[in-house]
Amino acid sequence: MTRTSTCIYHFLVFSWYVFLNFHISQQVGDPRKSKLFINGGQWKYLTFLNLFVFLSFWSLFLYDRELVYPKALDDIFPVWLNHALHTFILPFSLVEVILRPHCYPLKKKGLTLLTAAIVAYVSRVLWIYSETGTWVYPVFAKLSLMGLAAFFSLSYIFIVGIYLFGEKLNHWKWGDMMQLRNKRK
Repeated sequence: MTRTSTCIYHFLVFSWYVFLNFHISQQVGDPRKSKLFINGGQWKYLTFLNLFVFLSFWSLFLYDRELVYPKALDDIFPVWLNHALHTFILPFSLVEVILRPHCYPLKKKGLTLLTAAIVAYVSRVLWIYSETGTWVYPVFAKLSLMGLAAFFSLSYIFIVGIYLFGEKLNHWKWGDMMQLRNKRK
């Protein structure tokens, strides 16, 4: 992928998320909608764990949609917005893996940073609950303390698996190209 096409691709994906961010921020005028964006607001959607978001959201949605996206939200958010937030991230991520080589850090450093990001995110979710008494995702209200611990632990294992799978895909598609490029510099 040339630098120009990479730039165009990133501009298009960035533009899509800027549009979504703008659209969501305009929902403040409706009191029903503005309540949904308290404590993190639209920023809670900006995460680099795209495949996890896609798989966990749609798995829970297909099992029992009330756990992640209650029917009441259908009157507030259009269907396309739900797909923009939870579906389109998968093709964008796949295109990124296929068209652009990535230079992963050493495994220990990469997993340490990933763990720090996950701990920060889970801490934020728990802090919001402690401050408001409301869970960010309805599924958490259905779980006991042991269930929450199991959910977060299994999610962590799954996310680490996704990270390692992405690293393998990158190596499979691009081989040692990135290491050779770095040595030339």
